[in-house]
Amino acid sequence: MPKNNKVSLSRLSPQEKSSLIRMAWEDRTSFEEIRRKTGFVEADIIKLMRRELKPSSFRLWRKRVSGRKTKHEKLFRQSQDSPSITPHPSSRSQ
Repeated sequence: MPKNNKVSLSRLSPQEKSSLIRMAWEDRTSFEEIRRKTGFVEADIIKLMRRELKPSSFRLWRKRVSGRKTKHEKLFRQSQDSPSITPHPSSRSQ
């Protein structure tokens, strides 16, 4: 798979397209990781998914990834860094 964006999505082999689609569906593979591995940015992946999936499958995928923190490393890191909102044991009334 290409490391740079000079190869267009339309020139990918069926196996390369399948690999990109698989990574896009996986929860644990972020768009940033896909970019590092393939050179394709999130907008490229969205175009590929829109073109290769049935319309209902594309809508399902978009709904799924738009709410996933794991698909965006920055959001995922922020959710890991934020403090938990559980009360401290000493603050409980007796």
